Amino acid sequence: MHRSSIVNFPRQFFRQYPSIQPAVTSRVAKPCDVFINHRGIDTKRTVVTLLYDHLFRLNLHPFLDNKNMKPGDKLFDNINSAIRKCKVGVTVFSPRYCESYFCLHELALIMESKKKVIPIFCDIKPSQLRVVDDGKCPMEDIRRFRWALEEAKYTVGLTFDSLKGNWSEVVTSASDIVIETLVEIESEKQMQRHKSTPILRA
Repeated sequence: MHRSSIVNFPRQFFRQYPSIQPAVTSRVAKPCDVFINHRGIDTKRTVVTLLYDHLFRLNLHPFLDNKNMKPGDKLFDNINSAIRKCKVGVTVFSPRYCESYFCLHELALIMESKKKVIPIFCDIKPSQLRVVDDGKCPMEDIRRFRWALEEAKYTVGLTFDSLKGNWSEVVTSASDIVIETLVEIESEKQMQRHKSTPILRA
């Protein structure tokens, strides 16, 4: 999708796909369009927040824990619900991503929910990602995490080197892919609705 198309995206998109409504009053929007899965210590202050803000300015409903949750919210309940209701998952892999139970749990749930996933490999190669069994996690979870990670590793995504790359470019590229994916999802839904609509004969 060209940049000129992105500039005019919100008006055209919401006219064509009214089931996706823009966030006009609050950043706490449910259900979300895009769930951003990431390791906060690595990427929250850089690519993740930049991506969230960019998607929000495009009138989408991205979900980011520190933006969409408030004190008193149940962590797993809110995150699990957001994942199940979202349309697209963006997973930002980073050097310490696999050390986090929460990151791997979110990734597994995204994959189990059969969501479209857009991986961003930030300062790490797919081949470097692996789940290590430290004995603290149930084996059932380890199996889930390893399966989900393998699925993500073999999904075409973006790669980014924070020492050499341009933050604006990777955020723009990721946003463009998110938009294209949302358009594809809505088009598929419309086709399914059209197929299921009975044909009235005179």
